[in-house]
Amino acid sequence: MIDPSEPAPTGVVGPPEDLEPARLPVRAGLGRLLVLGVVFVCAACGLVYELELVALATYLVGDSVTQASVVLSVMVFAMGVGALLAKRLRCRAAVGFGAVEAGLALVGGASAMALYACFAWFGQTRSALVGFSLAIGILIGAEVPLLMTLIQRVRRQDAGGAVADLFAADYVGALVGGLAFPFLLLPSFGQLTGALLTGVVNAVAGAVLVLWLFRRDLTSRARWALLGVNALVLALLAAGMVLATPFERAARQAVYGSSARVAVQTGIQEVVMTGGTGEGAGAGRGRKGFGGPLALYLDGRLRVSSETEFRYHEALVHPAMAGGPHRRVLVLGGGDGLAVREILRYRAVRSVTVVELDPGVLRLARTDPGLSRLNRHSLSDPRVRVVTEDAFEWLRQQGTSARRPAPYDVIVSDLPDPGIAASTKLYSQEFYGLAARVLAGDGRLVVHAGPPVERARLYWTVDATLRSVGLATVPYRVPGRPASFYGGPDRASRPLPLVDAEVPAAAPSAGRGRYWGFLLAGRHRPRFGLAPDAPPLAGLGREELEAGRRGAARDRIWGLPASTLIHPRYRG
Repeated sequence: MIDPSEPAPTGVVGPPEDLEPARLPVRAGLGRLLVLGVVFVCAACGLVYELELVALATYLVGDSVTQASVVLSVMVFAMGVGALLAKRLRCRAAVGFGAVEAGLALVGGASAMALYACFAWFGQTRSALVGFSLAIGILIGAEVPLLMTLIQRVRRQDAGGAVADLFAADYVGALVGGLAFPFLLLPSFGQLTGALLTGVVNAVAGAVLVLWLFRRDLTSRARWALLGVNALVLALLAAGMVLATPFERAARQAVYGSSARVAVQTGIQEVVMTGGTGEGAGAGRGRKGFGGPLALYLDGRLRVSSETEFRYHEALVHPAMAGGPHRRVLVLGGGDGLAVREILRYRAVRSVTVVELDPGVLRLARTDPGLSRLNRHSLSDPRVRVVTEDAFEWLRQQGTSARRPAPYDVIVSDLPDPGIAASTKLYSQEFYGLAARVLAGDGRLVVHAGPPVERARLYWTVDATLRSVGLATVPYRVPGRPASFYGGPDRASRPLPLVDAEVPAAAPSAGRGRYWGFLLAGRHRPRFGLAPDAPPLAGLGREELEAGRRGAARDRIWGLPASTLIHPRYRG
Protein backbone atom coordinates (compact mmCIF):
# COMPACT_ATOMS: atom_id res chain seq x y z
CA MET A 1 0.00 0.00 0.00
CA ILE A 2 1.30 3.45 -0.93
CA ASP A 3 1.58 5.94 1.87
CA PRO A 4 -0.60 8.90 0.79
CA SER A 5 1.75 11.29 2.54
CA GLU A 6 4.52 10.48 0.03
CA PRO A 7 4.28 12.47 -3.23
CA ALA A 8 4.14 10.45 -6.41
CA PRO A 9 7.36 10.70 -8.44
CA THR A 10 7.25 12.88 -11.52
CA GLY A 11 9.55 13.31 -14.49
CA VAL A 12 12.27 10.87 -15.25
CA VAL A 13 13.67 8.77 -12.46
CA GLY A 14 17.26 7.66 -12.75
CA PRO A 15 20.63 7.87 -11.10
CA PRO A 16 21.39 11.38 -9.90
CA GLU A 17 24.54 11.64 -12.02
CA ASP A 18 22.46 10.99 -15.14
CA LEU A 19 20.26 14.02 -14.67
CA GLU A 20 22.59 16.53 -13.05
CA PRO A 21 22.04 19.82 -14.93
CA ALA A 22 24.63 20.35 -17.61
CA ARG A 23 26.84 23.44 -17.66
CA LEU A 24 26.25 24.75 -21.16
CA PRO A 25 27.87 27.65 -23.04
CA VAL A 26 24.42 28.82 -24.17
CA ARG A 27 20.98 29.26 -22.63
CA ALA A 28 19.02 26.10 -21.86
CA GLY A 29 16.39 26.81 -24.52
CA LEU A 30 18.99 27.17 -27.26
CA GLY A 31 20.88 24.17 -25.95
CA ARG A 32 17.75 22.05 -26.12
CA LEU A 33 17.14 23.20 -29.69
CA LEU A 34 20.72 22.25 -30.62
CA VAL A 35 20.25 18.76 -29.16
CA LEU A 36 17.06 18.29 -31.16
CA GLY A 37 18.89 19.53 -34.26
CA VAL A 38 21.52 16.85 -33.77
CA VAL A 39 18.76 14.28 -33.30
CA PHE A 40 17.37 15.42 -36.66
CA VAL A 41 20.75 15.10 -38.42
CA CYS A 42 21.56 11.73 -36.87
CA ALA A 43 18.16 10.33 -37.86
CA ALA A 44 18.65 11.51 -41.44
CA CYS A 45 22.11 9.93 -41.61
CA GLY A 46 20.89 6.68 -40.09
CA LEU A 47 18.15 6.29 -42.68
CA VAL A 48 20.60 7.06 -45.48
CA TYR A 49 22.86 4.24 -44.25
CA GLU A 50 19.88 1.90 -44.24
CA LEU A 51 18.71 2.85 -47.73
CA GLU A 52 22.23 2.71 -49.09
CA LEU A 53 22.66 -0.88 -47.87
CA VAL A 54 19.35 -1.93 -49.43
CA ALA A 55 20.06 -0.16 -52.73
CA LEU A 56 23.61 -1.44 -53.11
CA ALA A 57 22.72 -5.01 -52.13
CA THR A 58 19.84 -4.97 -54.61
CA TYR A 59 22.14 -3.72 -57.36
CA LEU A 60 24.86 -6.26 -56.58
CA VAL A 61 22.71 -9.30 -55.78
CA GLY A 62 19.22 -8.57 -57.09
CA ASP A 63 15.89 -9.41 -55.44
CA SER A 64 15.07 -6.12 -53.71
CA VAL A 65 12.41 -7.74 -51.49
CA THR A 66 14.90 -10.12 -49.90
CA GLN A 67 17.62 -7.49 -49.49
CA ALA A 68 15.23 -4.98 -47.89
CA SER A 69 13.85 -7.66 -45.58
CA VAL A 70 17.33 -8.73 -44.46
CA VAL A 71 18.56 -5.19 -43.84
CA LEU A 72 15.43 -3.95 -42.08
CA SER A 73 14.89 -6.98 -39.86
CA VAL A 74 18.53 -7.24 -38.78
CA MET A 75 18.82 -3.50 -38.24
CA VAL A 76 15.65 -3.20 -36.14
CA PHE A 77 16.75 -6.14 -33.99
CA ALA A 78 20.19 -4.60 -33.59
CA MET A 79 18.67 -1.27 -32.56
CA GLY A 80 17.05 -3.03 -29.61
CA VAL A 81 20.38 -4.54 -28.66
CA GLY A 82 22.04 -1.13 -28.94
CA ALA A 83 19.43 0.48 -26.72
CA LEU A 84 20.10 -2.10 -24.00
CA LEU A 85 23.86 -1.70 -24.29
CA ALA A 86 23.54 2.10 -24.05
CA LYS A 87 22.19 1.80 -20.48
CA ARG A 88 25.75 1.24 -19.31
CA LEU A 89 26.83 4.55 -20.87
CA ARG A 90 24.18 6.81 -19.34
CA CYS A 91 26.43 7.81 -16.45
CA ARG A 92 28.79 9.36 -19.03
CA ALA A 93 26.25 10.16 -21.72
CA ALA A 94 28.24 12.88 -23.48
CA VAL A 95 31.39 10.77 -23.87
CA GLY A 96 29.31 7.73 -24.84
CA PHE A 97 27.35 9.64 -27.46
CA GLY A 98 30.53 11.10 -28.94
CA ALA A 99 32.08 7.65 -29.24
CA VAL A 100 28.89 6.16 -30.73
CA GLU A 101 28.61 8.86 -33.38
CA ALA A 102 32.26 8.56 -34.38
CA GLY A 103 31.85 4.81 -34.77
CA LEU A 104 28.57 5.17 -36.65
CA ALA A 105 30.03 7.74 -39.02
CA LEU A 106 32.96 5.46 -39.86
CA VAL A 107 30.99 2.20 -40.17
CA GLY A 108 28.04 3.72 -41.99
CA GLY A 109 30.13 5.92 -44.25
CA ALA A 110 32.45 3.10 -45.29
CA SER A 111 29.76 0.44 -45.57
CA ALA A 112 29.07 0.96 -49.28
CA MET A 113 32.75 0.79 -50.19
CA ALA A 114 33.29 -2.32 -48.05
CA LEU A 115 30.21 -4.06 -49.46
CA TYR A 116 31.30 -3.35 -53.02
CA ALA A 117 34.81 -4.62 -52.22
CA CYS A 118 33.39 -7.91 -50.89
CA PHE A 119 31.38 -8.31 -54.08
CA ALA A 120 34.24 -7.45 -56.43
CA TRP A 121 37.10 -9.37 -54.84
CA PHE A 122 35.42 -12.12 -52.80
CA GLY A 123 32.32 -12.80 -54.88
CA GLN A 124 29.78 -12.64 -52.04
CA THR A 125 27.98 -9.94 -50.06
CA ARG A 126 25.42 -11.60 -47.78
CA SER A 127 27.64 -11.96 -44.70
CA ALA A 128 28.98 -8.42 -45.12
CA LEU A 129 25.44 -7.09 -45.55
CA VAL A 130 24.27 -8.76 -42.33
CA GLY A 131 27.40 -7.63 -40.47
CA PHE A 132 27.05 -3.98 -41.46
CA SER A 133 23.30 -4.01 -40.78
CA LEU A 134 23.99 -5.40 -37.32
CA ALA A 135 26.77 -2.92 -36.50
CA ILE A 136 24.90 0.13 -37.81
CA GLY A 137 21.70 -0.95 -36.06
CA ILE A 138 23.46 -1.34 -32.70
CA LEU A 139 25.01 2.12 -32.98
CA ILE A 140 21.73 3.75 -34.07
CA GLY A 141 19.89 2.02 -31.23
CA ALA A 142 22.37 3.41 -28.72
CA GLU A 143 21.70 6.99 -29.82
CA VAL A 144 18.20 7.47 -28.40
CA PRO A 145 18.85 6.52 -24.74
CA LEU A 146 21.96 8.71 -24.67
CA LEU A 147 20.23 11.64 -26.34
CA MET A 148 17.30 11.25 -23.95
CA THR A 149 19.71 11.60 -21.03
CA LEU A 150 21.45 14.61 -22.57
CA ILE A 151 18.25 16.47 -23.39
CA GLN A 152 16.98 15.97 -19.85
CA ARG A 153 20.23 17.35 -18.51
CA VAL A 154 19.76 20.52 -20.56
CA ARG A 155 16.35 21.19 -19.04
CA ARG A 156 14.30 18.79 -16.96
CA GLN A 157 10.98 17.82 -18.59
CA ASP A 158 8.34 15.19 -17.99
CA ALA A 159 9.17 11.91 -19.70
CA GLY A 160 6.22 12.03 -22.11
CA GLY A 161 7.10 15.49 -23.39
CA ALA A 162 10.79 14.66 -23.75
CA VAL A 163 10.03 11.49 -25.69
CA ALA A 164 7.59 13.38 -27.94
CA ASP A 165 10.16 16.08 -28.75
CA LEU A 166 12.92 13.55 -29.35
CA PHE A 167 10.87 11.31 -31.61
CA ALA A 168 9.40 14.27 -33.52
CA ALA A 169 12.91 15.45 -34.45
CA ASP A 170 13.92 11.85 -35.19
CA TYR A 171 11.01 11.18 -37.54
CA VAL A 172 11.36 14.47 -39.41
CA GLY A 173 15.06 13.77 -39.86
CA ALA A 174 14.26 10.31 -41.19
CA LEU A 175 11.90 11.91 -43.71
CA VAL A 176 14.59 14.28 -44.93
CA GLY A 177 17.18 11.49 -45.11
CA GLY A 178 14.79 9.23 -46.97
CA LEU A 179 14.11 11.91 -49.58
CA ALA A 180 17.71 13.11 -49.81
CA PHE A 181 19.06 9.66 -50.69
CA PRO A 182 17.23 9.06 -54.01
CA PHE A 183 16.84 12.69 -55.09
CA LEU A 184 20.13 14.26 -53.99
CA LEU A 185 22.86 11.92 -52.78
CA LEU A 186 22.47 9.09 -55.28
CA PRO A 187 22.19 11.16 -58.49
CA SER A 188 24.72 13.79 -57.42
CA PHE A 189 27.39 11.73 -55.66
CA GLY A 190 26.69 8.06 -56.33
CA GLN A 191 26.58 5.17 -53.86
CA LEU A 192 30.15 5.32 -52.54
CA THR A 193 30.75 9.07 -52.21
CA GLY A 194 27.19 9.64 -51.01
CA ALA A 195 27.65 7.24 -48.09
CA LEU A 196 31.05 8.73 -47.21
CA LEU A 197 29.65 12.27 -47.30
CA THR A 198 26.82 11.19 -45.00
CA GLY A 199 29.42 9.83 -42.59
CA VAL A 200 31.19 13.20 -42.57
CA VAL A 201 27.95 15.01 -41.72
CA ASN A 202 27.22 12.44 -39.00
CA ALA A 203 30.67 12.81 -37.43
CA VAL A 204 30.56 16.62 -37.48
CA ALA A 205 27.11 16.71 -35.86
CA GLY A 206 28.16 14.37 -33.06
CA ALA A 207 31.43 16.21 -32.49
CA VAL A 208 29.75 19.63 -32.31
CA LEU A 209 27.22 18.42 -29.75
CA VAL A 210 29.73 16.75 -27.46
CA LEU A 211 32.93 18.76 -27.90
CA TRP A 212 31.24 22.15 -27.85
CA LEU A 213 27.81 22.05 -26.20
CA PHE A 214 28.71 19.49 -23.51
CA ARG A 215 32.43 20.23 -23.36
CA ARG A 216 32.30 21.05 -19.65
CA ASP A 217 31.13 17.51 -18.96
CA LEU A 218 34.35 16.11 -20.40
CA THR A 219 37.61 15.56 -18.66
CA SER A 220 40.69 16.81 -20.45
CA ARG A 221 41.65 13.25 -21.29
CA ALA A 222 38.20 12.43 -22.69
CA ARG A 223 38.13 15.67 -24.70
CA TRP A 224 41.46 14.96 -26.38
CA ALA A 225 40.53 11.34 -26.99
CA LEU A 226 37.29 12.32 -28.73
CA LEU A 227 39.07 15.03 -30.71
CA GLY A 228 41.62 12.49 -31.91
CA VAL A 229 39.01 9.84 -32.74
CA ASN A 230 36.83 12.30 -34.67
CA ALA A 231 39.81 13.72 -36.54
CA LEU A 232 40.84 10.19 -37.51
CA VAL A 233 37.31 9.31 -38.64
CA LEU A 234 37.01 12.49 -40.71
CA ALA A 235 40.43 11.88 -42.25
CA LEU A 236 39.51 8.32 -43.20
CA LEU A 237 36.19 9.41 -44.70
CA ALA A 238 37.88 12.23 -46.62
CA ALA A 239 40.49 9.81 -47.92
CA GLY A 240 37.70 7.49 -49.01
CA MET A 241 36.06 10.30 -50.94
CA VAL A 242 39.33 11.15 -52.67
CA LEU A 243 39.98 7.50 -53.53
CA ALA A 244 36.39 6.62 -54.44
CA THR A 245 36.93 6.96 -58.19
CA PRO A 246 40.17 4.91 -58.31
CA PHE A 247 38.59 2.33 -55.99
CA GLU A 248 35.53 2.04 -58.18
CA ARG A 249 37.74 1.66 -61.24
CA ALA A 250 39.77 -1.11 -59.58
CA ALA A 251 36.64 -2.90 -58.35
CA ARG A 252 35.06 -2.67 -61.78
CA GLN A 253 38.20 -4.17 -63.30
CA ALA A 254 38.02 -7.02 -60.79
CA VAL A 255 34.42 -7.70 -61.79
CA TYR A 256 34.49 -7.12 -65.55
CA GLY A 257 38.16 -7.51 -66.41
CA SER A 258 40.59 -4.97 -67.79
CA SER A 259 38.64 -4.44 -71.02
CA ALA A 260 35.82 -2.33 -69.50
CA ARG A 261 35.68 0.79 -71.68
CA VAL A 262 32.24 2.27 -70.85
CA ALA A 263 30.86 2.64 -67.34
CA VAL A 264 27.96 5.02 -66.77
CA GLN A 265 25.25 5.38 -64.15
CA THR A 266 22.19 6.35 -66.17
CA GLY A 267 19.94 7.16 -63.23
CA ILE A 268 18.11 3.88 -63.78
CA GLN A 269 20.95 1.36 -63.77
CA GLU A 270 24.69 1.01 -64.15
CA VAL A 271 25.74 0.26 -67.72
CA VAL A 272 29.17 -1.27 -68.36
CA MET A 273 30.51 -2.27 -71.75
CA THR A 274 33.67 -4.21 -72.52
CA GLY A 275 35.40 -5.04 -75.79
CA GLY A 276 33.88 -4.46 -79.19
CA THR A 277 36.30 -1.76 -80.33
CA GLY A 278 38.35 -3.66 -82.91
CA GLU A 279 37.52 -4.60 -86.45
CA GLY A 280 34.88 -7.30 -86.26
CA ALA A 281 34.71 -7.20 -82.48
CA GLY A 282 31.15 -6.05 -82.49
CA ALA A 283 29.99 -7.92 -85.51
CA GLY A 284 28.74 -10.98 -83.70
CA ARG A 285 28.71 -14.46 -85.14
CA GLY A 286 31.63 -15.42 -82.94
CA ARG A 287 34.20 -13.25 -84.72
CA LYS A 288 36.88 -11.70 -82.58
CA GLY A 289 38.92 -8.61 -83.18
CA PHE A 290 41.16 -6.23 -81.31
CA GLY A 291 39.60 -5.48 -77.94
CA GLY A 292 37.73 -8.77 -77.66
CA PRO A 293 34.04 -9.50 -78.15
CA LEU A 294 31.56 -6.86 -77.06
CA ALA A 295 29.81 -7.49 -73.75
CA LEU A 296 27.09 -5.29 -72.25
CA TYR A 297 26.35 -5.45 -68.52
CA LEU A 298 23.30 -3.88 -66.89
CA ASP A 299 23.47 -3.58 -63.10
CA GLY A 300 26.23 -6.15 -63.00
CA ARG A 301 24.40 -8.76 -65.09
CA LEU A 302 25.71 -9.67 -68.49
CA ARG A 303 23.00 -8.96 -71.08
CA VAL A 304 24.73 -9.06 -74.45
CA SER A 305 27.74 -10.92 -75.78
CA SER A 306 28.53 -10.27 -79.42
CA GLU A 307 29.76 -13.84 -79.81
CA THR A 308 26.41 -15.42 -79.01
CA GLU A 309 23.56 -12.89 -78.89
CA PHE A 310 22.29 -13.74 -82.38
CA ARG A 311 20.96 -17.14 -81.23
CA TYR A 312 18.84 -15.55 -78.54
CA HIS A 313 17.47 -12.76 -80.71
CA GLU A 314 16.76 -15.06 -83.63
CA ALA A 315 14.83 -17.40 -81.33
CA LEU A 316 12.95 -14.45 -79.81
CA VAL A 317 11.95 -12.64 -83.00
CA HIS A 318 11.57 -14.99 -85.95
CA PRO A 319 8.88 -17.44 -84.65
CA ALA A 320 6.70 -14.41 -83.81
CA MET A 321 7.02 -13.07 -87.36
CA ALA A 322 5.49 -16.29 -88.75
CA GLY A 323 1.80 -17.10 -88.82
CA GLY A 324 0.43 -13.80 -90.07
CA PRO A 325 1.18 -10.25 -91.15
CA HIS A 326 4.04 -8.35 -89.55
CA ARG A 327 3.78 -4.84 -90.91
CA ARG A 328 3.45 -3.14 -87.49
CA VAL A 329 5.72 -4.36 -84.70
CA LEU A 330 6.00 -3.25 -81.07
CA VAL A 331 9.15 -3.97 -79.05
CA LEU A 332 8.89 -3.67 -75.26
CA GLY A 333 12.41 -3.19 -73.92
CA GLY A 334 15.13 -4.08 -76.39
CA GLY A 335 16.95 -0.75 -76.06
CA ASP A 336 20.15 -2.36 -77.35
CA GLY A 337 18.56 -2.48 -80.82
CA LEU A 338 19.39 -6.16 -81.40
CA ALA A 339 15.82 -7.45 -81.56
CA VAL A 340 14.99 -4.52 -83.86
CA ARG A 341 17.87 -5.57 -86.11
CA GLU A 342 16.24 -8.97 -86.62
CA ILE A 343 12.78 -7.43 -87.19
CA LEU A 344 14.06 -5.07 -89.89
CA ARG A 345 15.36 -8.00 -91.92
CA TYR A 346 11.75 -8.53 -93.10
CA ARG A 347 10.85 -6.38 -96.09
CA ALA A 348 7.17 -6.38 -95.13
CA VAL A 349 7.83 -4.45 -91.91
CA ARG A 350 6.58 -0.88 -92.22
CA SER A 351 6.88 0.45 -88.66
CA VAL A 352 8.59 -0.58 -85.43
CA THR A 353 7.86 1.09 -82.10
CA VAL A 354 10.46 0.57 -79.35
CA VAL A 355 9.47 1.35 -75.75
CA GLU A 356 12.62 1.46 -73.60
CA LEU A 357 12.88 2.85 -70.07
CA ASP A 358 16.57 3.77 -70.01
CA PRO A 359 17.68 6.62 -72.32
CA GLY A 360 21.31 5.79 -71.51
CA VAL A 361 21.04 2.37 -73.14
CA LEU A 362 19.37 3.91 -76.19
CA ARG A 363 22.14 6.49 -76.44
CA LEU A 364 24.80 3.80 -76.36
CA ALA A 365 22.92 1.69 -78.92
CA ARG A 366 22.99 4.65 -81.30
CA THR A 367 26.41 6.13 -80.65
CA ASP A 368 28.76 3.44 -79.36
CA PRO A 369 30.83 2.14 -82.29
CA GLY A 370 30.78 -1.48 -81.16
CA LEU A 371 27.13 -1.74 -80.16
CA SER A 372 25.82 0.28 -83.11
CA ARG A 373 27.83 -1.93 -85.45
CA LEU A 374 26.39 -5.02 -83.76
CA ASN A 375 22.78 -3.80 -84.08
CA ARG A 376 23.49 -2.53 -87.62
CA HIS A 377 22.34 0.98 -86.66
CA SER A 378 18.79 -0.38 -86.38
CA LEU A 379 17.51 2.42 -84.13
CA SER A 380 18.40 4.98 -86.80
CA ASP A 381 16.22 3.29 -89.41
CA PRO A 382 13.38 5.63 -90.55
CA ARG A 383 10.84 2.90 -89.87
CA VAL A 384 11.75 2.84 -86.16
CA ARG A 385 10.16 5.11 -83.56
CA VAL A 386 11.69 5.09 -80.07
CA VAL A 387 9.72 5.98 -76.94
CA THR A 388 11.60 6.50 -73.67
CA GLU A 389 9.10 5.36 -71.07
CA ASP A 390 8.18 2.55 -68.73
CA ALA A 391 6.55 -0.20 -70.82
CA PHE A 392 3.72 -0.74 -68.32
CA GLU A 393 2.80 2.94 -68.16
CA TRP A 394 3.05 3.33 -71.93
CA LEU A 395 0.68 0.42 -72.57
CA ARG A 396 -1.79 1.81 -70.04
CA GLN A 397 -1.77 5.19 -71.78
CA GLN A 398 -2.51 3.56 -75.13
CA GLY A 399 -5.69 2.06 -73.74
CA THR A 400 -6.95 5.30 -72.18
CA SER A 401 -6.01 7.83 -74.86
CA ALA A 402 -8.85 9.35 -76.88
CA ARG A 403 -7.13 8.41 -80.12
CA ARG A 404 -6.21 4.76 -79.83
CA PRO A 405 -3.35 3.63 -82.11
CA ALA A 406 -3.77 0.93 -84.72
CA PRO A 407 -3.17 -2.55 -83.30
CA TYR A 408 0.18 -4.25 -83.67
CA ASP A 409 0.71 -7.40 -85.70
CA VAL A 410 3.63 -8.52 -83.53
CA ILE A 411 4.66 -7.59 -79.98
CA VAL A 412 8.15 -8.61 -78.84
CA SER A 413 8.71 -8.52 -75.08
CA ASP A 414 12.49 -8.28 -74.68
CA LEU A 415 12.56 -7.44 -70.98
CA PRO A 416 14.75 -8.38 -67.99
CA ASP A 417 14.13 -11.80 -66.49
CA PRO A 418 10.99 -12.34 -64.36
CA GLY A 419 13.25 -13.69 -61.62
CA ILE A 420 14.51 -10.14 -60.96
CA ALA A 421 12.13 -8.47 -58.50
CA ALA A 422 12.05 -5.12 -60.31
CA SER A 423 10.73 -6.85 -63.45
CA THR A 424 7.82 -8.76 -61.94
CA LYS A 425 5.22 -6.16 -62.91
CA LEU A 426 6.30 -6.58 -66.55
CA TYR A 427 5.30 -10.25 -66.33
CA SER A 428 2.02 -9.71 -64.49
CA GLN A 429 -1.56 -10.45 -65.48
CA GLU A 430 -2.24 -6.72 -65.66
CA PHE A 431 0.71 -6.13 -68.00
CA TYR A 432 -0.31 -8.87 -70.41
CA GLY A 433 -3.90 -7.64 -70.32
CA LEU A 434 -2.69 -4.21 -71.43
CA ALA A 435 -0.52 -5.78 -74.15
CA ALA A 436 -3.46 -7.84 -75.43
CA ARG A 437 -5.50 -4.64 -75.92
CA VAL A 438 -3.03 -3.31 -78.51
CA LEU A 439 -2.54 -6.68 -80.23
CA ALA A 440 -4.28 -7.27 -83.56
CA GLY A 441 -6.84 -10.05 -83.81
CA ASP A 442 -4.40 -12.34 -85.61
CA GLY A 443 -1.35 -10.83 -83.91
CA ARG A 444 1.35 -12.62 -81.95
CA LEU A 445 3.04 -11.77 -78.68
CA VAL A 446 6.40 -13.36 -77.86
CA VAL A 447 7.89 -13.29 -74.37
CA HIS A 448 11.29 -14.23 -73.02
CA ALA A 449 10.13 -16.15 -69.94
CA GLY A 450 13.27 -17.33 -68.15
CA PRO A 451 14.98 -20.73 -67.97
CA PRO A 452 12.39 -23.50 -68.46
CA VAL A 453 14.42 -26.27 -66.82
CA GLU A 454 16.50 -24.61 -64.11
CA ARG A 455 13.51 -22.58 -62.87
CA ALA A 456 10.62 -24.44 -64.37
CA ARG A 457 8.01 -23.10 -61.97
CA LEU A 458 8.94 -19.51 -62.88
CA TYR A 459 8.72 -20.27 -66.61
CA TRP A 460 5.36 -21.99 -66.41
CA THR A 461 3.99 -19.23 -64.16
CA VAL A 462 4.60 -16.81 -67.04
CA ASP A 463 2.70 -19.25 -69.28
CA ALA A 464 -0.20 -19.41 -66.81
CA THR A 465 -0.25 -15.61 -66.56
CA LEU A 466 -0.47 -15.22 -70.34
CA ARG A 467 -3.28 -17.77 -70.55
CA SER A 468 -5.15 -15.99 -67.73
CA VAL A 469 -5.78 -12.98 -70.03
CA GLY A 470 -7.29 -15.16 -72.76
CA LEU A 471 -4.21 -15.83 -74.87
CA ALA A 472 -3.28 -19.24 -76.23
CA THR A 473 0.40 -20.08 -75.85
CA VAL A 474 3.05 -22.12 -77.62
CA PRO A 475 6.03 -22.75 -75.32
CA TYR A 476 9.45 -23.40 -76.82
CA ARG A 477 13.04 -23.42 -75.68
CA VAL A 478 16.49 -23.02 -77.17
CA PRO A 479 19.69 -24.51 -75.72
CA GLY A 480 21.78 -21.87 -74.00
CA ARG A 481 22.82 -20.40 -70.66
CA PRO A 482 20.16 -19.29 -68.19
CA ALA A 483 20.01 -15.75 -66.87
CA SER A 484 22.27 -14.76 -63.99
CA PHE A 485 19.69 -13.96 -61.34
CA TYR A 486 22.04 -13.20 -58.48
CA GLY A 487 24.76 -11.06 -60.00
CA GLY A 488 26.88 -13.69 -61.67
CA PRO A 489 29.14 -16.46 -60.47
CA ASP A 490 31.59 -16.45 -57.60
CA ARG A 491 34.37 -14.18 -58.80
CA ALA A 492 36.77 -15.68 -56.31
CA SER A 493 36.64 -19.07 -57.97
CA ARG A 494 36.59 -18.23 -61.66
CA PRO A 495 36.43 -15.16 -63.94
CA LEU A 496 33.10 -13.84 -65.07
CA PRO A 497 32.36 -15.58 -68.38
CA LEU A 498 31.55 -13.48 -71.40
CA VAL A 499 28.08 -14.92 -71.84
CA ASP A 500 24.81 -13.11 -72.13
CA ALA A 501 22.34 -13.50 -69.31
CA GLU A 502 19.68 -13.68 -71.98
CA VAL A 503 21.54 -15.55 -74.67
CA PRO A 504 23.35 -18.86 -74.76
CA ALA A 505 26.96 -19.30 -73.80
CA ALA A 506 27.62 -21.30 -76.92
CA ALA A 507 26.03 -23.60 -79.41
CA PRO A 508 23.50 -26.25 -78.31
CA SER A 509 26.28 -28.16 -76.61
CA ALA A 510 26.54 -25.51 -73.91
CA GLY A 511 25.37 -28.00 -71.35
CA ARG A 512 22.54 -30.33 -70.62
CA GLY A 513 19.46 -28.56 -69.34
CA ARG A 514 20.77 -25.06 -70.09
CA TYR A 515 17.90 -23.46 -72.00
CA TRP A 516 16.22 -20.14 -72.51
CA GLY A 517 12.48 -20.32 -72.50
CA PHE A 518 10.14 -18.40 -74.76
CA LEU A 519 6.37 -18.21 -75.04
CA LEU A 520 4.56 -17.37 -78.27
CA ALA A 521 0.99 -16.24 -77.62
CA GLY A 522 -2.07 -15.03 -79.52
CA ARG A 523 -5.84 -14.89 -79.28
CA HIS A 524 -5.81 -18.09 -81.27
CA ARG A 525 -3.04 -20.63 -81.01
CA PRO A 526 -0.27 -19.20 -83.23
CA ARG A 527 1.26 -21.21 -86.01
CA PHE A 528 4.77 -22.11 -84.93
CA GLY A 529 7.74 -22.07 -87.24
CA LEU A 530 9.37 -19.58 -89.57
CA ALA A 531 7.70 -17.18 -91.99
CA PRO A 532 7.96 -17.81 -95.74
CA ASP A 533 9.86 -14.55 -96.11
CA ALA A 534 12.17 -15.29 -93.18
CA PRO A 535 15.79 -14.30 -93.87
CA PRO A 536 18.61 -16.84 -93.53
CA LEU A 537 19.36 -17.54 -89.86
CA ALA A 538 22.89 -18.03 -88.59
CA GLY A 539 22.12 -19.75 -85.29
CA LEU A 540 18.80 -21.58 -85.60
CA GLY A 541 17.01 -23.90 -87.96
CA ARG A 542 13.43 -25.11 -88.32
CA GLU A 543 14.31 -28.53 -86.91
CA GLU A 544 15.88 -27.07 -83.77
CA LEU A 545 12.91 -24.78 -83.18
CA GLU A 546 10.48 -27.69 -83.55
CA ALA A 547 12.56 -29.81 -81.18
CA GLY A 548 12.50 -26.95 -78.70
CA ARG A 549 8.71 -26.75 -78.94
CA ARG A 550 8.28 -30.47 -78.33
CA GLY A 551 10.73 -30.48 -75.45
CA ALA A 552 9.05 -27.57 -73.68
CA ALA A 553 5.55 -29.05 -74.13
CA ARG A 554 6.73 -32.37 -72.69
CA ASP A 555 7.79 -30.72 -69.41
CA ARG A 556 4.71 -28.51 -68.93
CA ILE A 557 3.55 -27.86 -65.37
CA TRP A 558 -0.21 -27.38 -65.13
CA GLY A 559 -2.31 -25.74 -62.44
CA LEU A 560 -0.06 -22.82 -61.52
CA PRO A 561 -1.74 -19.54 -60.53
CA ALA A 562 -1.23 -16.34 -62.51
CA SER A 563 1.08 -13.65 -61.21
CA THR A 564 -0.55 -10.29 -60.46
CA LEU A 565 0.64 -6.93 -59.22
CA ILE A 566 -0.86 -7.63 -55.81
CA HIS A 567 0.40 -11.21 -55.64
CA PRO A 568 3.62 -11.69 -57.64
CA ARG A 569 4.63 -15.33 -57.93
CA TYR A 570 8.06 -15.24 -59.50
CA ARG A 571 10.25 -15.90 -56.47
CA GLY A 572 12.25 -19.11 -56.36
